[in-house]
Amino acid sequence: MQRFLILSTLVLLVIAQGVAQDPVKVAAKQCKVVLDNDQVRVLKWVDPPHVKTPMHFHPAMVSVSFTSDKTRYTYPDGKTKESESKAGQATWSDPQTHSSENLSDVTGEVIQVELKKPAAVATGISASEDPVKVDPKHYTVEFQNDRVRVLRITYGPGEKSVMHAHPDSVAVFLTDGQTKMTLPDGKSSEMPVKRGEARWEAKGKHLPQNIGSKPFELVLVELK
Repeated sequence: MQRFLILSTLVLLVIAQGVAQDPVKVAAKQCKVVLDNDQVRVLKWVDPPHVKTPMHFHPAMVSVSFTSDKTRYTYPDGKTKESESKAGQATWSDPQTHSSENLSDVTGEVIQVELKKPAAVATGISASEDPVKVDPKHYTVEFQNDRVRVLRITYGPGEKSVMHAHPDSVAVFLTDGQTKMTLPDGKSSEMPVKRGEARWEAKGKHLPQNIGSKPFELVLVELK
């Protein structure tokens, strides 16, 4: 009997995952694709207070919250879980199917970096180019696993780094800012960024500087 129940549960989960829709389709008013390539799909959610989202599926992903809010998740087996997010928080999620409800009185905002297959060629970097090692003042590790390393990057006004490298990454900007990037060949460019923006960053070396008058912060999802 116990074996039958376990098998039945597994079958129901597989069926539920197959039936569950793409969140972009079932929650088109709340969820938009902001970036899509062969390694990631990046979604931006804007959930009004107390709105419910139908059952949908996510692959493994990193979520970056812009608001402090509370969400109830309901899974295909009927179990529920309530989760609180803090503004600026980055979290990891394994593949899962669920519906959701914003339990807060505020509009929830989040960027989700859904992972596809890893790159065909490894995009790792050497220790001598690792920003966490060569510039620990500005770069700290939030968490890492076999798929990603997630960095928190903070710069005060006018502060700059040293030359370093990143693998293929997704940058999620927590603040508005004005940055300057200098490449190994000495060429540089200035780039404005906006809070809530997500950008694809291909593997490469650079020396960043915050040329704005306010502190600057982002979360960088480095792919492995």
